[in-house]
Amino acid sequence: MPPAGRRGEGETACLLEPIKAAGSWSDPRRGSPLVAIRISAHRTFPTRANRERAKTSLAPSLALWELRRAREGAERVAVTRGASRHPLPTRCAACSTMEPAVSLAVCALLFLLWVRVKGLEFVLIHQRWVFVCLFLLPLSLIFDIYYYVRAWVVFKLSSAPRLHGQRVRDIQKQVREWKEQGSKTFMCTGRPGWLTVSLRVGKYKKIHKNIMINLMDILEVDTKKQIVCVEPLVTMGQVTALLTSIGWTLPVLPELDDLTVGGLIMGTGIESSSHKYGLFQHVCTAYELVLADGSFVRCTPSENSDLFYAVPWSCGTLGFLVAAEIRIIPAKKYVKLRFEPVRGLEAICDKFTHESQRLENHFVEGLLYSLDEAVIMTGVMTDEAEPSKLNSIGNYYKPWFFKHVENYLKTNREGLEYIPLRHYYHRHTRSIFWELQDIIPFGNNPVFRYLFGWMVPPKISLLKLTQGETLRKLYEQHHVVQDMLVPMKCLTQALHTFHEDIHVSQGRVYPIWLCPFILPSQPGLVHPKGDEAELYIDIGAYGEPRVKHFEARSCMRQLEKFVRSVHGFQMLYADCYMNREEFWEMFDGSLYHKLRKQLGCQDAFPEVYDKICKAARH
Repeated sequence: MPPAGRRGEGETACLLEPIKAAGSWSDPRRGSPLVAIRISAHRTFPTRANRERAKTSLAPSLALWELRRAREGAERVAVTRGASRHPLPTRCAACSTMEPAVSLAVCALLFLLWVRVKGLEFVLIHQRWVFVCLFLLPLSLIFDIYYYVRAWVVFKLSSAPRLHGQRVRDIQKQVREWKEQGSKTFMCTGRPGWLTVSLRVGKYKKIHKNIMINLMDILEVDTKKQIVCVEPLVTMGQVTALLTSIGWTLPVLPELDDLTVGGLIMGTGIESSSHKYGLFQHVCTAYELVLADGSFVRCTPSENSDLFYAVPWSCGTLGFLVAAEIRIIPAKKYVKLRFEPVRGLEAICDKFTHESQRLENHFVEGLLYSLDEAVIMTGVMTDEAEPSKLNSIGNYYKPWFFKHVENYLKTNREGLEYIPLRHYYHRHTRSIFWELQDIIPFGNNPVFRYLFGWMVPPKISLLKLTQGETLRKLYEQHHVVQDMLVPMKCLTQALHTFHEDIHVSQGRVYPIWLCPFILPSQPGLVHPKGDEAELYIDIGAYGEPRVKHFEARSCMRQLEKFVRSVHGFQMLYADCYMNREEFWEMFDGSLYHKLRKQLGCQDAFPEVYDKICKAARH
C-alpha cells in the first residue's frame, strides 16, 4: 500500500484532471470550483496533516482560480459601468476584421507557391481556368466598361465627327513619310495582333511599317437615308448598344461583341439574317480608304466600283479603311424564336433548306448536336411578347444559349420564346459559342453563373495575349476553329465530310453551327460559280477533338480540298493550310490583282495570301 501522502497527491490529481480537461475550473455537479476542490480535499485527506499537505499542493490551482475570478469580476464591472479608463486586454474589433484579410493573404500565398512549384506554364495549360477566373475575367470587365463609357461620352459630345478628319490626315501623313523614307518594307495597321478576334497573331506586325490608326467611333446615324457611318474599329457591341436604343439595327449584325467593322469588311461577317441580306459586306454602301500613295478615296457601287467590290476579304492589302457606311433598318423589341428538334440527317438538311428559303423568316439558325440530331431555330422581329414566354437569355445568370437549346432536343419538344433583340444578337457571346466550356469547364454551373457570370466572357484578345508558346502549339495541333462556306445543295455531303475529317464523332467539337446566307453574283474575291445569286451555308466547327492521333494539318487539308471541289470558301480568320496555288483556286483574284497593280499596292502591302497563310501567323 502506498504512503498516504503520495496516494493523496495522486488522487487529487485524478480529481482535478476532468476539470482541467473541460477547459474550466468549475465542476458541472457543483456550484463553485472552490467547493469542489475543498470537498475533494476533505474526502481524500481526512487527517489534519493530510489536509495541510493538500492545501499546499492545491495552492497554485487555487491561486489561478482566484486570479481568473478577479478578472471576470472586473470585466463585469467595466461592462456594467461602461468604463473604458483602464480596459482589460480583450479581443479588439480590428483583429476580427483583419481575419478575412489574413485568410485571403494566406490563400494567395499558397496559390503563388503552388504556381511556383508547378510552373506558370503548367497552370496556364492544365488549370487555365484558375488564371482566367482570377485575372482575365476582372481585367476583361474593366476593358468593357472603359470602352462602353468612352463610346457613350464621345457620341454624346459629338466630338468624333470633328476629330475624324484630323485623324485621317494623320494617317495620310504617316503613309507619305513611309514613302519619303524609301518604302523599304510593307505597311500594315499598328493595332497589336493580340487585339484581333482571330486566334492567331500575325508575325508580319514585327517586320512591317506599322501605321497607327486610332479610329473607333460611330460618326453619324442618318435615319432618313437609313445609314450609319462608322470608323473601322467600332465593335458590334458599340453598334447594337447605340442603334437598338434608338429603334434601329443593322440588317446583318455578326455575333460576338468584339468583332470590328473593319475586320468584318476586310475579312467577312455573317449572322442568322444573312439568308435575306447576304454577308456583312453586302449591307455596306460605301468605303473610305487611304491608298498606298497617301491619297484619300471614297468608293461605292457607282463610284470607284472596282475598288468597292475588291475591298471585302482583302485583309487590308489594297489600302487602309478609315470609314464605312452601312445600311440600317427599323428594329423591334423582341425576336419571336421557334425551336424545332429534328432527327435524321436527311430530314435535318431538308428542313434547314426549306426554312432558309422562306424570306418571311428574319432569322434562321441550326445547331447540330450529332450527325443525325439538330435543333433548327427560326425567328421574326416583333414588338409584342407573351410575358410567360419572355426569356432574357443574355442575363448573366442565364444558362449558356447552346445548352439551353439542347434541352429542347433532350426533351424532344418544340418551343416558342420571346427574346429581347439585343440579347438575341449576342446569344453566343457569353460562352464564345461553346469554346468557353474548354476554358472554364464549370462555367455553365448555376452557382458559377450567379456569382461570377456578370464578368463572363473573358476577352479573346487577352486569352491570346496570355496563351504562351506551349499552349499555342497545343491549340494548333489539337484544336479546331473553322468556318467553311459551301453551297446549300452540298449540305448533306459537307456534314458527312466534317464528321469524318475532324473526327467530331469521337470528340467534343459538336455542336456544329449552321447559318445560311445568300451570295450575290458580284465581282470580287468571293462570288457564286454561275451568274445568279446562290444560297450558301456557313458550317462552323469550334472545339477540341478528343482523339489520340488527331492532326490538325492533315485533317484541315482534306477539308479545304473538299470545299474547293464544291466551289466553297474558307473564312480567312481561321488557320489556312493551303498553298498559294490552292488558295487562288478557291478565290477569284482577277479583279484583286488588277487593282493591286493599278494602285501601286505591290510594293506597299503584302498579298492577301501572305497575311493569312499558316506561315504568316503564330
